[in-house]
Amino acid sequence: MIGDISKKKKLIKIIKPNSYDYVVNLAGYVDHSYKKKTINSHYNGCKNLSLLFLNSKIKKFVQIGSSLEYGKIRSPQIENKLNNQKTFSVYGNAKLQSTKFLLNLNKKFNFPTTILRLYLVYGPAQDTNRVVPITIFNAIKDNNFDCSNGTQLRDFLFIDDLIKAIIKTLNNKKVNGEIINIGTGKPIKIKDLIIKICDLVGLGKPEFGKISLRKDEIKRLYPKILKSKKLLNWKSNVSLEKGLATTIKYFKSYKD
Repeated sequence: MIGDISKKKKLIKIIKPNSYDYVVNLAGYVDHSYKKKTINSHYNGCKNLSLLFLNSKIKKFVQIGSSLEYGKIRSPQIENKLNNQKTFSVYGNAKLQSTKFLLNLNKKFNFPTTILRLYLVYGPAQDTNRVVPITIFNAIKDNNFDCSNGTQLRDFLFIDDLIKAIIKTLNNKKVNGEIINIGTGKPIKIKDLIIKICDLVGLGKPEFGKISLRKDEIKRLYPKILKSKKLLNWKSNVSLEKGLATTIKYFKSYKD
């Protein structure tokens, strides 16, 4: 089934709510430079989808949130329900407004929703406009490639670990109405990540400092993950080295 969750009337026609037990909302416009499409897909789409299932017998509505919802809150970030922070972007704000809306549905109508607030997920088949696949492609081709100074701290989570977190969330009633950080809790500098990828490939010539950081660049972005361990009995199991090796293997075969 294919549909656009930002189109409420069309959505109602193609989805029969009582035919579903679970919803995992991973939908959203990827290019966040298109502000209207970003808001329509990430906020209005979430609103349309959740309201469609509000009076159904659905067991769980999992919302895929973003670490950018924390805005200016310093890392390591701890889950909160105040949600009055200022975000840096239209995307971050759309995700934050979605969280607010869903928590309100949970409070008023006991809507069985959980927000998984993701950090940087990577793995095979990822879009090639992200830092991990961009670096892998340049390393495989043994390119000289421009980078920032790479001092930003980020938390990278392998896709298999994310899938396990989602599955653990589906049948867990204790996490209804909760925001849960999903990350490794082990940040790495972007520079060190790029060097690690090049070392694993055995090629690549990154040139650091050639790209300026944005004025609104978040320097430190990583979570506290105590809640995921306590409520979901979940933590990441795939090491960065293993995850990168698996991802590199995929993109090497993709290249061929």
